[in-house]
Amino acid sequence: MRYLQGIIIPAWCCLLLLSGLAGCSEPRDDVIRFGLASAPANLDPRYATDATSARINRLLYQRLVDFDAQFRPLPALANWRQITPLRYRFRLKAGRADFHDGSTLNAADVAATYQSILAPDSGSPHAGTLKLIERITVEDSNTLDFYLHRPDPLFPGYLAIGILPAAGISSNYPFHEKPVGSGPFRLAEWPEPGRLTLKRLADGQLFEMIRIGDPTVRVLKLLRGEVDILQNDLPSELLSYLSGKSDLKVTFGAGSNFSYIGFNLADPVTANLQVRQAIAHAIDRDAIVHHIFGDAARPAAALLPPEHWAGHKALEPLSYDPVRARQLLAEAGYSEAEPLKLGYKTSTDPLRIRIATIIQQQLREAGIDMALQSYDWGTFYGDIKAGRFQMYSLSWVGIKTPDIFRYAFHSESLPPEGANRGHLHDAAIDNLVAAAEQGASLEAQAVAYRDIQFRLLQLLPYIPLWYEDHVFAARNDISGYQLAGDGNYDSLVTTIRIP
Repeated sequence: MRYLQGIIIPAWCCLLLLSGLAGCSEPRDDVIRFGLASAPANLDPRYATDATSARINRLLYQRLVDFDAQFRPLPALANWRQITPLRYRFRLKAGRADFHDGSTLNAADVAATYQSILAPDSGSPHAGTLKLIERITVEDSNTLDFYLHRPDPLFPGYLAIGILPAAGISSNYPFHEKPVGSGPFRLAEWPEPGRLTLKRLADGQLFEMIRIGDPTVRVLKLLRGEVDILQNDLPSELLSYLSGKSDLKVTFGAGSNFSYIGFNLADPVTANLQVRQAIAHAIDRDAIVHHIFGDAARPAAALLPPEHWAGHKALEPLSYDPVRARQLLAEAGYSEAEPLKLGYKTSTDPLRIRIATIIQQQLREAGIDMALQSYDWGTFYGDIKAGRFQMYSLSWVGIKTPDIFRYAFHSESLPPEGANRGHLHDAAIDNLVAAAEQGASLEAQAVAYRDIQFRLLQLLPYIPLWYEDHVFAARNDISGYQLAGDGNYDSLVTTIRIP
């Protein structure tokens, strides 16, 4: 490694600068290529949980509801009205697209999609949120009613799942690998796990989505013209280098994806609040944001960003205070002779390993001995869902509705019922979640959700880290792409190559 003004410059960055590959260029064809840090795992929107799958599914499927810039629900496939506190009527819009197999999308398909999620043996990660649905009735081909067990003003925002054809659902068609949606793109081919091609229906333009795990290799391929577009998961040194290239364009946009460190509260060591507080004060978020992200991130104090309608603008990120960290460790019974020892799990993504290595060093300076454990995504995520960890780092991507607090923190949401992977049991959180769900208006709910965020900052089942900005890097002949706040790929609808 080389060091410059206190910033660690990896050798691969130096090699990149000297490579001379920037002048190489591959012949262009009619395919626009998008370099991905990770491949999609599941193209059935009822079951997809990873960010790449969710973003591609938005292109393949239509949904009843979408969201505005403040994450408030707005009509997509359908308009709705609340008939009673427990009954919502949705009416599909005229002129909507058919499914890619030529069949008509109607109310029965919507009902079948949600009923399949609610089936007792579905295994869908969305079932916990949607279990407040008592029943669904199809009134006619364009109209259906949702009946609820209890009132919830947030309910329309829960209906943002891609709609599948009822015939395929009843025949157990493998949507996860052969999607049939009604979105602006269809799957053209998926010859291998790390490469698939989407066809834009409006004009036949092909987009090849290619997994290139190493960020340096992704950048080299962009420089050589082997890919046309990159988004996110690039360290600041590479972004600075790309920004200086005349044949490329790099743009940034504020993001809402929330990165955090999670704890296993069933573990006797990380169950200690003083230990979690010590770790929180030992991490210099500002330094990581500056040196690793090139200031293209902002420290976080809560899961929801401040601009969210239920965000808590008054919460301050936890301070970097290594002296206080050592005091808390001493109060918890640790010392230089008997230091705190912890295991920290992350994925094999090079950027995530780099961040974890810096956190490891920062914790060491506070007297904490952290063992870094990195695994391929499947193994890593499987361990997290199974509770096999003391500490781990992940991000919540594309969160729109504050029902995430029930899903991730309520004592009834332990896996597989939800994502309370750290086994938080707190009566105050449970009561606040109930109060929020019973709020008579969004304003009343917002107050309760802000109280939840304040309480979580006290309890620290998660250490909030930052909201990463989004970054888009592309060849100069690519036009029409706009960054979205949640990092979706929706702008591929308008993306073109300029002759």
